Amino acid sequence: MTGERSFPPHFGDPLAEFNAGRTTAALFDVGDRSQIEVRGADRVAFLHNFCTNDVKRLAAGQGCEAFVTNVKGRVLGHVFLFVEADGVWLESVAGADETLIAHLDRYLITEDVQLHSRTAEFGELLVTGPRAEAVRSDRLQPVEGDEVRVRRVDWFNQPGFLIVVPRDRAAELWTRLSESDDCRPAGSLAFHALRIDAGFPLYGVDISEDNLAQEVGRTARAISFTKGCYLGQEPIARIDAMGHVNRELRRLRLEQGPPPETGVRILSPDNDEIGRVTSSVQLTAASQPLALGYVRSRYTKAGTCVLVESGGERVAATVF
Repeated sequence: MTGERSFPPHFGDPLAEFNAGRTTAALFDVGDRSQIEVRGADRVAFLHNFCTNDVKRLAAGQGCEAFVTNVKGRVLGHVFLFVEADGVWLESVAGADETLIAHLDRYLITEDVQLHSRTAEFGELLVTGPRAEAVRSDRLQPVEGDEVRVRRVDWFNQPGFLIVVPRDRAAELWTRLSESDDCRPAGSLAFHALRIDAGFPLYGVDISEDNLAQEVGRTARAISFTKGCYLGQEPIARIDAMGHVNRELRRLRLEQGPPPETGVRILSPDNDEIGRVTSSVQLTAASQPLALGYVRSRYTKAGTCVLVESGGERVAATVF
């Protein structure tokens, strides 16, 4: 598997953990992800100028997905914003807080905005699956608001919740959630299988500063074309007017293992290079590997047959 996370690969049965995430709910410790709190009277207007989504439309208790881009429309960060009464929180991959704070701080002149990394203070648990709402209602309502924030995040195309908790209470909340019959603790194999199956990318794994925002395949969720000016808006609007980018991130299902390594070539049926793999996972030796990779626009349609270099062979795969 590529894109390894720091938590255990599994808790005994990765396939059962994946299936729990698809049929009931799976519980993940995602406490290494970054959290930034933005405060000050100008916080909303400031963030609106540096994110691809419409931050100004959000009320307290709401959130959105967005990219932080540079002037060329290339992606510096993939973030989730959560608006509170007295602040806005940015959530992203592990290690992103230092980079994002440095980038935003460059543009602070006279604005009343303060940027604070909260990663060391707060952990995060993720509950995802069809029964996630029931688990939240049953296990978390008594503690919500008591330094415990619950945020809706349908990352894997199904109900999901991030539980943000002071780090000294994370173990307590993990135990409380694990006691639910509908919620199964799960490790990194199931996490990657669920995210790749849903087309959910990770910055630093599937996204980098080399990528234009529209190449990531999150345009409908993360980019507003009506919000007005922001850093990187002009090239993003120009690409939208053109109708497409030359390549886009897509999910691939391989006919056999092993899972392909990061960076291996994706080929057309005629053996022409059409892209590269960014991450992959295989739950069991008998299961089909799943992968994410950038492919040329001609091959992005679901059902397209391609080849992927894996284990010294060229393995048939399907775009889905």
